[in-house]
Amino acid sequence: MEDVKKFAEAVQPYWAVVEPVLTVRTEADYERAVARLSDLLDAVGDDTAHPLYGLLDTLGTLIRAYEDEHVALPKATGVEALQYLMEEHSLTQSDLPEVGSQGVVSELLRGKRRLNIRQIHALAERFHVSPAVFI
Repeated sequence: MEDVKKFAEAVQPYWAVVEPVLTVRTEADYERAVARLSDLLDAVGDDTAHPLYGLLDTLGTLIRAYEDEHVALPKATGVEALQYLMEEHSLTQSDLPEVGSQGVVSELLRGKRRLNIRQIHALAERFHVSPAVFI
């Protein structure tokens, strides 16, 4: 019990500063946390040796927990997921040779064709996502 009391006394002066950063209970908290995470990602990147990497990891976990409980993600078709990923990566139809020719990609995006298993696996590998994204 004495150790807990000493710990609480040692942490208390810092908690007032840290608590707003580590609290994600409301939408406003969530928005602030996402903005902080974005700033941390710019500063830290994927440098696991960076002194703030632990904060980046913790904040990401808190954001994910909030999203799992409060943010409903819309269902998307495989083609919608492909369109989104193409836009995010600034890709054109001809930038996806693993799917097929520009014409094949065009037909997929217009709903004239369906993604086949080979294309799904190729896209999953290219974008580092689960094949389920495209099903």
